[in-house]
Amino acid sequence: MTTSLVPAIEKARGRDMAASLARSASSAHPEACNARRPTHRFAALALLPVLAACGATDSSTGGLQAGQEGFVRGFLGGVAAEEPRAALIARDVLSAGGSAADAAVAAGFALSVTLPSRAGLGGGGACLLYVPSRNEVEAIVFPPGPRASVPAGADRPAAVPLMARGLFALHARAGRRPFEELIVPAEQAARFGTEVSRAFAADLAAVAGPLFADPGAAAAFAGPGGQPLAPGARMTQVDLGSTLATLRTAGVGDLYQGALARRIEETSRAAGGMLTVPELREAVPRVVQPLQARLGNDVVSFLPPPADGGLAAAAAFAALQAGTGAPGAAARGEAVAAAWRARGGEPMTLLASADLPAGGLGLLPASTGLAVVDRDGMAVTCAFTMNNLFGTGRIAPGTGVLLAAAPGIGQVQSALLSAGLVHSPNLRAFRAAAAGSGQQAAPMAVALPLSQVMGGVAPAQAAGSAPEPGRTQLLSCPRYLPGDANACQAVTDPRGAGLAAGAVDR
Repeated sequence: MTTSLVPAIEKARGRDMAASLARSASSAHPEACNARRPTHRFAALALLPVLAACGATDSSTGGLQAGQEGFVRGFLGGVAAEEPRAALIARDVLSAGGSAADAAVAAGFALSVTLPSRAGLGGGGACLLYVPSRNEVEAIVFPPGPRASVPAGADRPAAVPLMARGLFALHARAGRRPFEELIVPAEQAARFGTEVSRAFAADLAAVAGPLFADPGAAAAFAGPGGQPLAPGARMTQVDLGSTLATLRTAGVGDLYQGALARRIEETSRAAGGMLTVPELREAVPRVVQPLQARLGNDVVSFLPPPADGGLAAAAAFAALQAGTGAPGAAARGEAVAAAWRARGGEPMTLLASADLPAGGLGLLPASTGLAVVDRDGMAVTCAFTMNNLFGTGRIAPGTGVLLAAAPGIGQVQSALLSAGLVHSPNLRAFRAAAAGSGQQAAPMAVALPLSQVMGGVAPAQAAGSAPEPGRTQLLSCPRYLPGDANACQAVTDPRGAGLAAGAVDR
């Protein structure tokens, strides 16, 4: 079942209108800002827009306004991501009163700057969203799109980008802060520079030779003497900053059917990607039902196809719960079998790693993940990809946008986008979430840690349990959220170079 984005967008516009009316009301009636706050719940809810327009300042927030870091006092929620700067940006959004959806959007744009090897405006991804007030999990699916055919002259066919529209759809479903506000940290990081993380430096070192054949990539990612930027070096992407500024001021639609779309069409031709405005205009994310299974009183959700890493993770999770054979081997075999079948392979049953076909699923592209929960129990877990390290390896000249590789052409495959989330329908509360990366091991990087924390294993131990090269970003609230916030933990895989942040701000 696919849900239209139109109602969500109209709802977002309605929030903007309500905020505008509230600002007008507080301006015309300043006494409303000085009135005593009502104690009755529904009266207080009715006045929330006006109080927000007045600045929502009181002693509990230290005089700070919503949107300012430090506005939220005490428990913030938590975030885990494979790149530290993106995790810190998400935490700042939570601290400023943003929702988990806001934090994930800001982190997604930030990853386009800080980890462009695995996430970017030229790529895409998929997310799971849990909103306690609606007591349901939705999947927002926006992978880098395939091409109907190889365009003439495309020596590096580009995937149809969906990152910006996908993040906009996520915000439309559950955003609280203005969308343009969430682009600013990424824009500033690109324009004024950010430190190269160990995660990005490792990716860069692996492919620097062929990558630097592209003048745009060399200008952005090469240091003195043409060497790849090292950890701690300053990385500036002025063109990408300008593109992000355009998204902030002109709106995401400009990238798909406006002046920016026409510019991408022109510059992608020069980069051998050959994207067209009609392809950009027709590319839209989908809001669909996730794959779900019962586990006691909880519901476990996974990303649905075309994010077939979720299907593989669901199969692995089921095998782990069944407890047949050697847990790791059996679950990994079931995961690969599920992905194989989803990609058109012959039906088969794989119950041990020795049964895997030669090469498994072949050479799979890299991805990256993040998971975030806010103080109210809203949670988001996402996986992003460029369908290859650095996508096509070429930047659309003058835009700073790395073009993702088109799947299904040559040896390029889609990434196994893998994420899972657990909630309690009875309690209307969040329990756990995981995002996985690591090519063929990505599904196990979701299924195994989730299975373990649901079985009582400490999150710090579970986060590093996936087989190599799997990496996990994990959230666990064993006493649920809303519930006992003190029991919640955010953990990044100790074998990676990510960061977990959040919890409490004092």
